[in-house]
Amino acid sequence: MDPNSEQTQIEPVKTYLMELQDRVCAALESIDQQSAFVRDEIPRAGGGISRPRVLTEGRVCEKAAVNFTHTVGHQMPPAATERRPELSGAAYQAVSMSLIVHPRNPHAPTCHANFRCFSAQGANAKTTWWFGGGFDLTPYYGYKEDAILWHKVAKEACDPFGSELYPRMKQDCDQYFFLPHRQEPRGIGGIFFDDFEEHSFEHCFGFVQSVGNAYLEAYLPILERRKDLPYSEKEREFQLYRRGRYVEFNLLQDRGTRFGLQAATRTESVLASLPPRVTWRYDWHPEPGSPEESLYTYFLQPRDWVNES
Repeated sequence: MDPNSEQTQIEPVKTYLMELQDRVCAALESIDQQSAFVRDEIPRAGGGISRPRVLTEGRVCEKAAVNFTHTVGHQMPPAATERRPELSGAAYQAVSMSLIVHPRNPHAPTCHANFRCFSAQGANAKTTWWFGGGFDLTPYYGYKEDAILWHKVAKEACDPFGSELYPRMKQDCDQYFFLPHRQEPRGIGGIFFDDFEEHSFEHCFGFVQSVGNAYLEAYLPILERRKDLPYSEKEREFQLYRRGRYVEFNLLQDRGTRFGLQAATRTESVLASLPPRVTWRYDWHPEPGSPEESLYTYFLQPRDWVNES
């Protein structure tokens, strides 16, 4: 593999993801108006870098983590080769920006987004690249207009690159963010893509930028209209209970968590996505007809949100 060719591919993606990290952090600090991100910059072996940023105990954001990582490795971790076994043991570079926001108000949903690019040298010395990422929403109390906006913005980000992308990636998101041991989805989904290498590198990179830029357009209006709603202790307890599902998914199912740990990424950064407070209850069920039950019976069901009236 020509290292200069690989570097040429990775560098513009690295630049974009670092800039997106800056924009997201600035937007969340502006809406929180109390806490700021702790900003670290940690060199990694082989010339990589980690830029973890974590905000805690904010007025709006109980916790938010927006992390950028550039990894240079001599052997692909198993989590990255599940669908590409021919690259097992290959040298690689990876750049990624991942974020999670856990709002304090139970009426404001948790959100997650991730954007990444891999470049690897296979056995035939050919450079192989692909993108992955997307964003998804995890409400505790469902609002139809929020779900419609979230999916509408996701579709608008996808459509210029192919009308088939949004429905395909929405379905992939519903399937990926699913807890098989609970037989329930983590939230209302969004879009998810992996091993994305359709058409040219420039086409795929343009698509990733479109989705990355759409994240704040989708999430900030929802956070703005929910962050100051009054809530009760009962609603707060339900939020902490449902956060348990988020923890279960990240620790049991998520390939990104496994990749970070297998790639010897700083453990504090990998687990920064976990919420600061969470509870579990034994064999708990919501009251019939309650807003808590509505989350399960209406919102945590596969729906064509874009065409909901």
